Amino acid sequence: MSCMSWPTPLILLLVLLISSTLLLNSPSQNTFSKFFSTFNYSFTPKLEDPSSISNTTTLQAKLGTLEDGLARSRAAIRGAVIRHNYTSNKIEDFVPRGAVYRNAYAFHQSYIEMEKRFKVWTYGEGEPPVFHGGPEANIYAVEGHLISEMEDRRNPFRARRPDEAHVFLLPLSVVNIVEYVYKHRVVEDYWGPLRRLIADYIAVIASKHPYWNRTMGADHLIISCHDWAPYLSGADPDLYRNSIRAICNANTSEGFKPGKDVTLPEVHLPDGRLSNPARRRTSAAARTLLAFFAGGAHGYIREALLRHWKGKDPDIIVHERLPKDLDYGDLMSRARFCLCPSGYEVASPRIVEAIFHGCVPVIISVDYPPPFADVLDWSKFSVEIPVGRIGEMKEILGRISARRYAVLQGRVVQVQRHFVLNRPAKRFDVFHMVLHSVWLRRINLRLNF
Repeated sequence: MSCMSWPTPLILLLVLLISSTLLLNSPSQNTFSKFFSTFNYSFTPKLEDPSSISNTTTLQAKLGTLEDGLARSRAAIRGAVIRHNYTSNKIEDFVPRGAVYRNAYAFHQSYIEMEKRFKVWTYGEGEPPVFHGGPEANIYAVEGHLISEMEDRRNPFRARRPDEAHVFLLPLSVVNIVEYVYKHRVVEDYWGPLRRLIADYIAVIASKHPYWNRTMGADHLIISCHDWAPYLSGADPDLYRNSIRAICNANTSEGFKPGKDVTLPEVHLPDGRLSNPARRRTSAAARTLLAFFAGGAHGYIREALLRHWKGKDPDIIVHERLPKDLDYGDLMSRARFCLCPSGYEVASPRIVEAIFHGCVPVIISVDYPPPFADVLDWSKFSVEIPVGRIGEMKEILGRISARRYAVLQGRVVQVQRHFVLNRPAKRFDVFHMVLHSVWLRRINLRLNF
């Protein structure tokens, strides 16, 4: 009786594949699937009939090269999870580690792969101020800064040619569209001009270039921090349904899809100057206030917060209008917890403000996935309180021990670098974190070619 002899290399390969499968399915690797929650979202766009695209063979060959590169990146990321290490061709000046990351190994290798491959092309059509720019001050500032940084010639992610791009930016500013096109006194069809402008722009792009029709907009990106961005993106059905929408108003009840869209952090720049974490760090022990909030009664969540706590308890300082003799930043620095309730819309600039002041954010919202949740585990450095339990806030926060609070507060300081807005951008800052969120969506999008 004879037995079949297997070549040694083949046996080793089979062992590696089996062990890799077991490892990735083990409880210790559950964070891998959480980190790559976008891998659970699958979209294969229908490519346009090749006969209607000029230079089809060349375009599809280049697309195939891009897709091969993304496949290698996916393999490298999975390998980093298995090895608990990273592979880089340069010295890494920052290595993400710790509980604040869903999977630090996956994130770090993914970031390295992004720096190695990712390119974004910005369409040249359109004129300022509605296109190619945006606000760089006040509550919507992140919109203008991100669009401007994306078009900056110093930006290493800026594609030199469209055929080398993984993602295509539609450089429209919803804030400026509202500012310059919206007519406040027009009662009938006041949305119409805004939506038609966006639809017309996409029609021009689709008629002049092959890339929109090739994927029905699935590898295209818009960036907006205006409250109306979700609705105005419906001007084109494919933009709303397929494209990557990086928006501040990330409300899942209004069509935001966490596996496809990206939550932008709201960064308030009152005078346009870039903000950074507070220079003076207040230790956990020196924070004598339990909680702090100041803001208008915008929406039912804030109304409930003010009703329960405004002027009711010396440990929970809640103001609708902050008295002139009190300093907003000082109160944030003295508070253990900073309350971040949604207003009329889900996003709140107080989350970033709290992080910058080393104050543990207390998120009070509904249907809001926080920024960079593919990478950051918000439960490790923030507290979430359901709207229905606002009245129990003191009891909930009071149950957090001094030791647990010190851990939370230390982790808030650890994630500060990811919310800093630099010009030009720096590694792992808010621009690169937003871009990495877009990269994750693109690396999950597998195009036919």
